[in-house]
Amino acid sequence: MTISSSLERRSEHPSGRLERTLIDAESLRARVEELGAEIARDYADRDLVLLCLLKGGIYFTADLSRAIDLPITVEFVRARSYAGTSSSGEVKLSWIDGLDIAGRDVLIVEDIVDTGLTLIEIWDALEARGAASLAICTLLYKEKRLAHPFAVRYIGFAIEDVFVVGYGLDYDERFRNLPHIAVFQPDESARSPSRQGRSPLDPP
Repeated sequence: MTISSSLERRSEHPSGRLERTLIDAESLRARVEELGAEIARDYADRDLVLLCLLKGGIYFTADLSRAIDLPITVEFVRARSYAGTSSSGEVKLSWIDGLDIAGRDVLIVEDIVDTGLTLIEIWDALEARGAASLAICTLLYKEKRLAHPFAVRYIGFAIEDVFVVGYGLDYDERFRNLPHIAVFQPDESARSPSRQGRSPLDPP
């Protein structure tokens, strides 16, 4: 099977189509390397914990952690606000109770900051657990939809307000394994209002 035919198979979905590539794989690799070098400079001689927000942040965190030339710890938290295809309006955090972050510098790693409301819950929970410092690193950033009060310290790419998939981001759990970021257009008849133009991690 050729590379192009493999990508075509991964790009298929009965409820919509990929419109275009927004960020190609080479651009992703180069930007992640730049972010890793910047983070390594900023956190030299500090006790850094990368906190990956699942599921969308897994690819970005894996590559970013390898680009940071420091001894670091990687932890994982899952944030969920969807029941089926509609948002419950409540963010539920999993795996956060056992985190050992007291007195440590925590860098929250997100796939996309959209409304940012999930970050409010995460930030409050980490502050309550005694982190020495908190900062946010996101691969993608939608400034026009921003609704949270926190400055995002590291931004991979600022993007337009479109629904994107690939490199960890999904539509109904599909397309996470695409090597690039693509714009996905759901069919109008199959579109779920709760998933229009936002990460599945973000409540409305």
